[in-house]
Amino acid sequence: MSTTALPRPLQAPSLPRRVYDRLPGLVRGGSEDATWERPALIGLLLATAVAYLWNLSASGDANSFYAAAVQAGTKSWKAFFFGSLDSSNFITVDKPPASIWVMALSGRIFGFGSLSMLIPQALEGVAAVALLYAGVKRWFGAAAGLMAGLLLAIMPVAALMFRFNNPDALLVCLMVAGAYCLIRGLEGASTRWVLAAGTMIGFAFLAKMMQAFLVLPAFGLVYMVAAPTGLRRRLWQSLAGGLAILISAGWWVAIVALWPAGSRPMIDGSPDNNIFNLITGYNGLGRLFGASGPSGGGGGGGGTNFSGQPGVLRLFNQLMGGQASWLLPAALLALIVGLWTTRRAPRTDRTRAALLLWGGWLVVTGLVFSLASGIIHTYYTVALAPAIAAVVAIGTCALCRARHQIRARFVLALGVVVTSTWAWILLDRTPQWESWLRALIALSATAAVAGLLAAPALRRFGRRATYATAAFALVACLSGPIAYSIETITTPETGSLPSAGPESAQIAAAPGGTAGAGGQTTTSRALVNALKVNEHKYRWVAAVSGSQNAATLELATGGAPVMAIGGFDGEGGNLTLAQFKQYVARGEIHYYINSNTSRGGGFSASGAPGGTSGRPSGLRRPGGRTFTGTRPGGNGSFSGARPGGGGLSDTAITSWVEAHYKSQTVGGQTVYNLTQPRES
Repeated sequence: MSTTALPRPLQAPSLPRRVYDRLPGLVRGGSEDATWERPALIGLLLATAVAYLWNLSASGDANSFYAAAVQAGTKSWKAFFFGSLDSSNFITVDKPPASIWVMALSGRIFGFGSLSMLIPQALEGVAAVALLYAGVKRWFGAAAGLMAGLLLAIMPVAALMFRFNNPDALLVCLMVAGAYCLIRGLEGASTRWVLAAGTMIGFAFLAKMMQAFLVLPAFGLVYMVAAPTGLRRRLWQSLAGGLAILISAGWWVAIVALWPAGSRPMIDGSPDNNIFNLITGYNGLGRLFGASGPSGGGGGGGGTNFSGQPGVLRLFNQLMGGQASWLLPAALLALIVGLWTTRRAPRTDRTRAALLLWGGWLVVTGLVFSLASGIIHTYYTVALAPAIAAVVAIGTCALCRARHQIRARFVLALGVVVTSTWAWILLDRTPQWESWLRALIALSATAAVAGLLAAPALRRFGRRATYATAAFALVACLSGPIAYSIETITTPETGSLPSAGPESAQIAAAPGGTAGAGGQTTTSRALVNALKVNEHKYRWVAAVSGSQNAATLELATGGAPVMAIGGFDGEGGNLTLAQFKQYVARGEIHYYINSNTSRGGGFSASGAPGGTSGRPSGLRRPGGRTFTGTRPGGNGSFSGARPGGGGLSDTAITSWVEAHYKSQTVGGQTVYNLTQPRES
């Protein structure tokens, strides 16, 4: 009798044994970690990821200016490298391209869309929380690290910008990475980690230029003061870190500077098409001194309309206050108390070193944002969030460990009082929005302060009294920013002026107390169809005034390149009439669209259908156009003459086109077919 061997059942491929051996350790942490540490970290990161990824696609293209550049980067490697607004490389965006590289690579892998563009931003937020946790934990324990990560995650402006496509998300992530590397370097005077810190800041420069360098005074100070090595070694290591910054930031700058201007896109933000002008002017001194200052460029002028009058209290005003200042009073209190109590500590004392690092970051960046005369947007305050979170966490945990002392309990109680009072003031600016929160904060703060000051009398209740006091303090101090963050996460954000918190807060803070004009930006189907006809025959399917208008058309047409004359605000892409005539003569431009003659249904800002209102908009730069930032359904657009040369060249080009080419109205927009001249 013959037998038939049964086939062995199929088994799922197994992971190597060493991977299985490591999995419990990844969940439990190292042998030196408490059993709750790693699960708490995983929970924090998962909660942050869920919050930042929640309904992310509702924001659509978010800021259409950067979305168009990301889309162009998925179509052209040259546009990818330079950060061009259009795939035919007429002009760049007004920032370096590092953040665009990340989003465009995602778009090339998964296809361009809202999620492929915004998910990397959210993951950068999760990474920033993890890096901040790791940096604070190394010297102050897991509790302080978790608190720092949590405070960063719930900051309203962080919940805003890690769900948006501006460069700030990558900027903050890289700056926190730089701080982590510096902390590692300080532990053993490690040259390798100092170089890594410099490299992180150098690449942060490629995200948002000079803003990345605001942390350098703190980085340099803390290393020179606290590194555990001799003065000569500290000096040359600091110089080596500076060289790492120069190399990691300068390679791209050098390539752009040496590339022949005629074969690369124009540099937006630079009237003379020079990358160094963009660095030192528009994205440098112009932000500090305004248009009238040295190398002011386009970074100046009108900044007060976006963030209030310059002054030491600017971060607390109605425009800026709700973004990142919720814990700022507590951070300043913790910084002052911490530096005072460590004034006689050894040179290498880690508590003082950490306060110099994070506190220096906070003070320098905060003063620049407060006193700068150029354009400072409210969302720039996301750069303050890691420093605020770290200082508050370090100070709070240190005081809690010393809570048996009356002085420590008094400072903790004072921190609860100033934080809850400031939260009450911020919420009172929008009294109709979640009015119950103010009562909750006041009652919780009262209970927390009573529990702290009466702690000796409550000892008979054991740990229950301690836990109750801590719970009341957390509610009093964190319910405000958490509520603002939830509102921010659940509300789609679009346009060029994103802002955290309830819409009513932004309307109340807008000049004149109104939101101004605004609404959805729409592009008619008829205009889109016209631009897509024979689009591959032309280098640009259309030329139009301003990058926002060009970006709107590019996104509506699926990435058809549009020439943005004048760039973002007239500080770049200043095409002369003679140059424009050459492009037309070579048949490289199909249409010219007069963006100032919309009759409805075009792509200028118009009222949103269905009565949808916009975020505060109509904030006007002196002598410039209206900047709009809208709620769902639209990206802000600009209309009117721009300051600088762009407006003059636009006028000359428009007059020449009107005189020599036939016009037609397409979808409510005046369009000139540059292949059909008027008959003589």
